[in-house]
Amino acid sequence: MSEEELQLHFTYEEKSPGSYSSDSEDLLEELICCLMQLITDIPLLDITYEISLEAVSTMVVFLSCQLFHKEVLRESISHKYLMQGRCLSYTSKLVKTLLYNFIRQEKPPPPGAHVFPQQSDGGGLLYGLASGVATGLWTVFTLGGVGSKQQTPELSSPLANQSLLLLLVLANLTDAPDAPNPYRQAIMSFKNTQDNSPFPSSVPHAFQINFNSLYTALCEQQTSDQATLLLYTLLHQNSNIRTYMLARTDMENLVLPILEILYHVEERNSHHVYMALIILLILTEDDGFNRSIHEVILKNITWYSERVLTEISLGSLLILVVIRTIQYNMTRTRDKYLHTNCLAALANMSAQFRSLHQYAAQRIISLFSLLSKKHNKVLEQATQSLRGSLSSNDVPLPDYAQDLNVIEEVIRMMLEIINSCLTNSLHHNPNLVYALLYKRDLFEQFRTHPSFQDIMQNIDLKHCTVCASVHHLIPPQVICKRICVTTTLRTLSIIIILIFVSL
Repeated sequence: MSEEELQLHFTYEEKSPGSYSSDSEDLLEELICCLMQLITDIPLLDITYEISLEAVSTMVVFLSCQLFHKEVLRESISHKYLMQGRCLSYTSKLVKTLLYNFIRQEKPPPPGAHVFPQQSDGGGLLYGLASGVATGLWTVFTLGGVGSKQQTPELSSPLANQSLLLLLVLANLTDAPDAPNPYRQAIMSFKNTQDNSPFPSSVPHAFQINFNSLYTALCEQQTSDQATLLLYTLLHQNSNIRTYMLARTDMENLVLPILEILYHVEERNSHHVYMALIILLILTEDDGFNRSIHEVILKNITWYSERVLTEISLGSLLILVVIRTIQYNMTRTRDKYLHTNCLAALANMSAQFRSLHQYAAQRIISLFSLLSKKHNKVLEQATQSLRGSLSSNDVPLPDYAQDLNVIEEVIRMMLEIINSCLTNSLHHNPNLVYALLYKRDLFEQFRTHPSFQDIMQNIDLKHCTVCASVHHLIPPQVICKRICVTTTLRTLSIIIILIFVSL
């Protein structure tokens, strides 16, 4: 039923015999306030677990009206009650309680402690309905509700799952005409419990929460796309928690689950992959993060199956996973924006590349080789199509120009990534230099291309700098001009690697 019809069930009108009054009492606001009080004020015990779960689930159901509107719902009876009036004073307490429910991941109590009869799936009376409603709700709010694969929610902690879904729905409610969304304001402004600085008077609905516990929970729960969306929301909107996370010395605990999501891209829905990638984009905007990930050494990454990685830096692993995502996208989904975001993450990191793993350097050049072949293929198809059109004026020409522009844009971004690395950290990446010299023929066709001449000149200059650095150890006839060498590539490469190792 519609919200208006629902509201009639909670409208009480007292009538005496023979009289009529237009005044009536709306009990819907009273019910919503009572639900918020149940969630925030009742301590979480075995005997209160079920009533807390039902209260959270009922709140989700009251917000389900968005599912029946194609456009984003700007006005709603439930939204109005939540954003103004009596319920407004519970904003920060509700957000804090929902976050702590997610952090604690409390499991359902043993059977003897249940107040309500249990369903076979372990949820409460409304769990199945509200879980499906909430999953659909935040998908509609944030991602348009297109292209997602429905996944069975984790039932190890139904209350934590429902609390997280309700929190995401509240955070993505549209602003009221005269006031911003208070729940989003609360998420944007909460601070660490160890932060003793006073809250600015201009920040409403602020509160404190234990950042360490929240960070641990986020690291452990990234297998679900709703937890990944919460991580994205916090990194994007709360500067306090973004600063805290970037200052952590154990960033691998957070980054590795995100990389594993991208690595298993074919098993994840597109929304989950996009959120994981955008999280990497946010993280790689920080130079300190880009430096520190190359100092973290990982051993035996079991979920990476292409090659046995006994020892690799977190930065090199990140590069490998992002490149694999690009190659998967080139052959399967062919999403231009996924390409752009992946390359943007690599570009953010490129100036801070340090001691790249040999396999990571090879994959960078292999990706460039794949792009070169694709460019040549499309160019050949365009040429053949043009020749065919000269003999038959009635046949329409396929639009190869757009495909070429896209490929050339991606190739230029790859060249800029390589150039940035050579410019800022050439002496720290001998494996990449070796890979570039070994596959130097790949770059020949782009030296005379008007779209790449400037960037190719820079890359050639860096290679000449490498050769000049070993001038005193190599006879004059071995010194390269541009990227060409007069002696065998193997000899020069070995000498360069030895010099870098000695440095």
